[in-house]
Amino acid sequence: MRFMVPVVTATALLAFSPMGNVRAETPEEWVKLGARVHGGFGAFIPVGIKIGEDAMKRLNAKPRELAVTYYSGEGVPCPCSVDGVMLAVSASPGQGSVRVEAEKSPPGTFAVVVIRPRKGGDGLRYTVPMSVIPKLGQINKTIQDPLARYSAVTALGEFFTVEPVK
Repeated sequence: MRFMVPVVTATALLAFSPMGNVRAETPEEWVKLGARVHGGFGAFIPVGIKIGEDAMKRLNAKPRELAVTYYSGEGVPCPCSVDGVMLAVSASPGQGSVRVEAEKSPPGTFAVVVIRPRKGGDGLRYTVPMSVIPKLGQINKTIQDPLARYSAVTALGEFFTVEPVK
């Protein structure tokens, strides 16, 4: 239940935005939108943003064309990264395009995110190793400025693996 508050808030922002389609273009916009939806901007959110942006590019998708299924790792404090994915691809639980599963991701993983076209077809499976947690924790602990947190996560490079899903 505690995971539903950010998801419901994000759904409301996506559904009632005067722009109709919430998209960020700059790091500053990602930080502002992520903080508004999530209630703060920690290092886990840009993890999701990076995954969502990568999926949009690889799947040649436009906003609202993808569906997200998120599996959080055992012992991971929250599925905060799904908020970033959701924002990046303009998915919404209210539209049935985001699911946070109760089932955990495999041992040794921070998260597994499966992203597919909403209309069907092949998708992608993103796996984030548990080894990224200490780095994200250090960023959250030592960097207070949200924009600097975003930049620090981006500077980590590609911290996930991607494989096709049929």
